Amino acid sequence: KLEMVYIPGGSFLMGSPENEAGRESSESPQHQVSLQPFYMSKYPITQKQYEAMMGNNPSNFKGGSRPVENVSWHNAIEFCQKLSEKTGKIYTLPSESQWEYACRAGTTTPFYFGETITSELVNYEGKIGQTTDVGSFPPNAFGLYDMHGNVWEWCLDVWHNNYNGAPTDGNAWEIGGNNSYRLLRGGSWSYNSGYCRCAWRININADCFDVNCGFRVGLPVSRS
Repeated sequence: KLEMVYIPGGSFLMGSPENEAGRESSESPQHQVSLQPFYMSKYPITQKQYEAMMGNNPSNFKGGSRPVENVSWHNAIEFCQKLSEKTGKIYTLPSESQWEYACRAGTTTPFYFGETITSELVNYEGKIGQTTDVGSFPPNAFGLYDMHGNVWEWCLDVWHNNYNGAPTDGNAWEIGGNNSYRLLRGGSWSYNSGYCRCAWRININADCFDVNCGFRVGLPVSRS
C-alpha cells in the first residue's frame, strides 16, 4: 500500500539565506515559488514496494520496510511509469521546488525541526551506520517522514548550478542545465547535518546508483 499525503498549495521562499550555516552558492538566489496542491508519498519508496513493481530489490541494506536504495534516477522514473500504468494515475518524481516546499512544511529554518537536528530526530551522520525502517523518526507538519536523512531522494529536475532563471510555479526545471545530472535532496544516513538541510541540493549522474540514494513519488491533484 502506497500512502500519499495531500500537500496544500501555497507560496514559499526557496533556497537558503546568506547567513545559514553550511550554505552553498547553488542554494541561491532565494526566490518565491507558488505551487498548486499535490500529493507526495508519506515515506520514501520501500524495498517491498519497489520489488512488487519492478521484480527486483537492488538495496544493500535489506529490509522490506526500509527505503529502497542503490537506484538510479532512471530506475526511479521507470518505477513511476510502471506505477502509473498499473493505477491509471500520473505518478512522477517530485520537482525540486515541490520537494523543498514539502520538506519545509511552512518553516524557514535549516530543518523542519528548527535550527538543529539530533539523532533522536533523524538518521544521519553514520550514527546508526545504515538505513532504518521508514517512519522511524518524527514527521514534519505535513505528515511526511524521513525528509531529512535516511536516504537521499531523487527529484525530476535537470541540474543547474544556481537558481538564476528557475521556474517559480512549482514545475520541474527541465530546460538548460546539464541533462546528464539530476538532483538529490534531503541527505542520508551517512551524511552530516549540513547535507540534510531543507535547502541543500546535490547533483549526481542520472545513471549512478548508491547505497545513499532512494526516492519518493508525487502525484498531481486531478482537476476534475
